[in-house]
Amino acid sequence: MSSESPSFLDGNAAAGPLREIFAVDLTAATGQCAGCGNRAVLARARLYARAPGLVVRCTECDGVLLRLVEGPRRTWLDLRGLTFIQVTTGP
Repeated sequence: MSSESPSFLDGNAAAGPLREIFAVDLTAATGQCAGCGNRAVLARARLYARAPGLVVRCTECDGVLLRLVEGPRRTWLDLRGLTFIQVTTGP
């Protein structure tokens, strides 16, 4: 058995940085569509709110970028349609 410490931490170590990122207005963030590669500010995407939750679609290919569903004491966020979200922080 090795006495070396592991080269990773558990997911709890990401709590602080993730809290800082998700405390910003994500509509001002830039995202890239996983379907067509279009890069745009999320505020430009199409929002469909008649579903059980919110569905945000790409303006170029109509691919689903994200889904957000809220229930009692729970929220589900699906970001599979985005290859990345770029958030500008600080001044």
